[in-house]
Amino acid sequence: MRVIETDFDGVIILEPIVHEDTRGFFMESYNDQVLSQLGISVRFVQDNHSLSIKAGTVRGLHYQLHPQAQAKLVRVTRGVIYDVVVDIRRGSPTFGEWRSFILSEHNKRQLFVPKGFAHGFCTLVPNTEVQYKVDAYYSAEYDRGIFWRDPDLKIDWPVTEAVLSEKDASLPLLNNAHINFIWERTS
Repeated sequence: MRVIETDFDGVIILEPIVHEDTRGFFMESYNDQVLSQLGISVRFVQDNHSLSIKAGTVRGLHYQLHPQAQAKLVRVTRGVIYDVVVDIRRGSPTFGEWRSFILSEHNKRQLFVPKGFAHGFCTLVPNTEVQYKVDAYYSAEYDRGIFWRDPDLKIDWPVTEAVLSEKDASLPLLNNAHINFIWERTS
């Protein structure tokens, strides 16, 4: 598995080794031992799978508070997404900054999103399926989010009008969001 570092502490892109021939392809989409060797030592406990029928569907920006915070390993099994992470660790030198990544069925890249980041995505084609692993179970009590078009974040989304759930349409701005993540220097 090839690792592509990002400039966000702990956020990495994983490119699996893909074996292709005339039949199609084979790849390991997840191997706990390989991830542990890469420094990702989380125990995933739940798999989530979404289908977004329309292009321009935005899901997010979501996170769960401590003590039910979630690290995620995100991949696209059909379609293409513009994936966004926002640093919400108070005291972090990159607090409130965002980064985007293209994940698709074709590039087979996966994005590891550690705790302390809000996560969301916009589908770029119809019928996009996203699957992701999390290391904590869903908790309605700790479930939170940030409005996708927060003007202070200035995220360069590929759409101006999005297909949203009622929940996502009513999320607060970052400066009004409940956040309990504190950045800790790792070096």
